[in-house]
Amino acid sequence: MHGVWVITVVFSGIVLALSVVGGTFLMALKILKEGVSGKSKGLKNEEVLMIQELYKGFQKMEKRIEVLETILLERENNRKY
Repeated sequence: MHGVWVITVVFSGIVLALSVVGGTFLMALKILKEGVSGKSKGLKNEEVLMIQELYKGFQKMEKRIEVLETILLERENNRKY
């Protein structure tokens, strides 16, 4: 009787392990084939737009800093002469 339980537990463990590995493999294939869900795509689009807005803002800020540097350098040069 003890041997039957051991065989049942071992067989159940093997079936469970194969199910988990197979399910993981199928999910990975699905993600690679179809990509992520619609919600995730929408979030990615929003993130891309936010990053683009940040980039444009940083470009504007860089131009402003360059203008301020130019103004400060001109003032410094005027003081020397």
